[in-house]
This record gives sequence, structure tokens and C-alpha cells, in this order.
Amino acid sequence: MAAPVPDIPAALASLEDQPRVRDFLATALAEDRLSHAYLFVGAPGSGKHEAAEALAKCVICANGGDATCDECRRVAHRTHPDVHWLMPGSATGYLAAQVRELIADVSLAPVRARTKVYVLERAELLRGTAANALLKTLEEPPAGVMFILCARSTASMLPTIVSRCQQVPFRAVSPAAGVEEVVRGSGATEADARVALAVAGTPSRAEDYLGSPSRRQVRRLVVDALDALARDDSWDVLLSARKIVAANAVPLADVKQAQEDALKETQDFLTSSALKQVEDANKRELTARERSGMMEALAAAESLLRDVLVRREDAGRPLVNEDAAATVDRIAARCDTRGVLDALGAVSRAGDDLAHNVSPQLTLEVMLLRIKEALECPPSSR
Repeated sequence: MAAPVPDIPAALASLEDQPRVRDFLATALAEDRLSHAYLFVGAPGSGKHEAAEALAKCVICANGGDATCDECRRVAHRTHPDVHWLMPGSATGYLAAQVRELIADVSLAPVRARTKVYVLERAELLRGTAANALLKTLEEPPAGVMFILCARSTASMLPTIVSRCQQVPFRAVSPAAGVEEVVRGSGATEADARVALAVAGTPSRAEDYLGSPSRRQVRRLVVDALDALARDDSWDVLLSARKIVAANAVPLADVKQAQEDALKETQDFLTSSALKQVEDANKRELTARERSGMMEALAAAESLLRDVLVRREDAGRPLVNEDAAATVDRIAARCDTRGVLDALGAVSRAGDDLAHNVSPQLTLEVMLLRIKEALECPPSSR
């Protein structure tokens, strides 16, 4: 008979789409058996980063993760000075210098909490010197430090790093179950829930997306840009890309203000070196959030083009983007299946470009021009 699951902290309760992960972490917290290093493994959109944030709240919060206090809000906004989010610093992966900075920071005392948390996204890109540098710290971690590594798979990771972490697998959520959860959690229609899932990836992120007018506006601009490709010339395409990037930057203003407010409260207690590290971490966080928003824009483009493919192939499946059915029909009427597949390939390459730190503006410009060419939309004359 399975052991009863203890009371689940509010921060972990948000992981409804990953009940096994939620219950596993809740039990570890209740029994004071938290590991110093976790390895969250799963496909993009499976909820790894949401789980990392939830666990960080539980560790940092004096109330065990109530999800409402100032500490939890700071973790959610990624402005807490004791929770550090890291992304690969180069096109090929993490830099040795990044890991050395991390190791130097590990030895410093926490600023506000009793524990420091380091979340490493795309941990499968920890290779070579960077991986070996981190290994020693994972083997002999100082007290009051937790690492959460998030990876798509462990296939390319250093086996000794994998063995030093507590692995937590994440399963993919079925589309039907995801839609049902979003409808239940947000009160949205099934049509809106399908769009939100296609753009945001997980039910919890989809609910956040539905509550964000600025993120929904980015998706609308992407749909409009694809609809206009047949009549736009290259200059118009560049302007469309600029509008999307500008709209994606709107919610970042609040994050930047929260970072500045948090820094004002703590700067008197930090050395100049620690202050520089916090400022650099804040800049990386803004970059990561910008990249996350751009990935949603790419997901919106991919979803619409897949609907076009459904129309072209007369597959009989309902459209995800029902509110853009007229746009889907117009694009489907002027292209062939090969063109749609090539356009989807352009979106995929744009995702790779973002992962390799190509600027969002250039990434979108190139993607839209490639889609225009793939769909055989000749340049129009003014």
C-alpha cells in the first residue's frame, strides 16, 4: 500500500499536471529528505521550470512555500537574491567562466534566506571543462545550497554529474487533459485553452498566458504578420518583426522595475563584487525572459502553420486557432503542402537561432522572410 502523501504546500499545488513530481517533492519536504542536487528531466513544455520555481519557493519561504509571501513573489519574479537562474552562455553550451562564477558565489552567505538555490536550464549543455568544474561542487556541496538542473535528456550529460543528482522524470501531458485542466483552472473556453496550450506549452503556463494581455497581443501580431506575407514586401516584413519584438518587451518592464526595487533593498549589505554579480544575474534573467517570450511567438507561428497543413491535407481535425480560421484558409489557398513543411522548418531553425543567442529581432526577420519564400509569396510592389 502506497504511503500517504503529506499536506502539499501551496507552491507545489500548482504542479497539478505532474502529480507524481508534486507528491514526490512534497514527501521529501515533509520528511526533511531534500537532496542537495536535483536533475529534472523531460521534454520542453513538460513543466520542469515550473517545478524548479515551486521547489525554490518551498526552500526559500519561511512558511514552507505558501506562494503568497514576499519571498515567494520574489522567486516567482526571479528577483530573489538567493535564487539564481542560469542559461548556457554560448552557442555550444555553458562556459567554464560561468561555472567558475557560480562556484565563487556558492561560497558566499545567503542574502535573505537560509538556503541558496541555483537553477541551471538546459543542463544537457554542461560539457567539457564547465561540466568538470561543476562536478566537484556537486560532490562536496556546502551546507545551505541546492542545485536544480533542468535537462531534456541525460544522454549527452557527464555520467558523474547525473549520478550526483536525484533524478526526477517529467511526463508529457496529453492535449485533451491539458485543455481540460486549463478550462478548469482559468474558466476559459476550450478554444482559448487550446491556443494557450499551443503557445505556452504547459497548463500552468497556459493559465498565466490567458491572464496576460501583452502575451496574447504578441500572438495576435504573429498571426497578423503571417497573414500579411502575401502582400508585404521585405521592408514590411522587417516592420512586422520589430512590432513583435517590441510587444514582447512590454511585460519585461515590470520585471526590471521589481529587480531594481529588490536591489535597492539589499545593495547596502552587499560588497561591490556581490553587487556586480546580482546585477549580472538580473541582466541574464531579463534576457532569459525575453527569450522565453520569443519562444512563445515561435510556438504561435508553428501552431498556425500546422493548422494550415491540416487544411491543405483535408485531415478532418479541428483547428487549434479557430479564431484565425480565415487566416488559415487564406494561407492554405495560396501554397502547397511542401511549402507549409518548409515554413515549419523555418520556425524550427528560428528556435535553434534563439538557443544560439542570435538576437530576437534578427531571428524573427529571417524566419518571416524564409516563411514568405517557402509559401511562395512573391515580393509585392508598392
